Amino acid sequence: MKYGAILKACRSRAGLSQEELAHRLHINQSDISKYENDTKEPTMSTFQAWATNTQAQEVMVAFVCGVDGLSILQQLSDVIIAGLISFL
Repeated sequence: MKYGAILKACRSRAGLSQEELAHRLHINQSDISKYENDTKEPTMSTFQAWATNTQAQEVMVAFVCGVDGLSILQQLSDVIIAGLISFL
């Protein structure tokens, strides 16, 4: 299952660097990179902690339920753009 782009998008949306998220998850920054590049698969507890720490539980649930990753990323982009427009 390709999940790296989703994990990275959630981390980026939360405004966290790989180092910051690694610290919160009590893992190495290199593991964050491996997860985001689809070279290592996170455990379910890591996946859950990632969702909690990035405040992206709804994205993770949608992904696990089979919603297309590209659709999720598009929806994230739409929300971010709408938020910026409202802010301005």
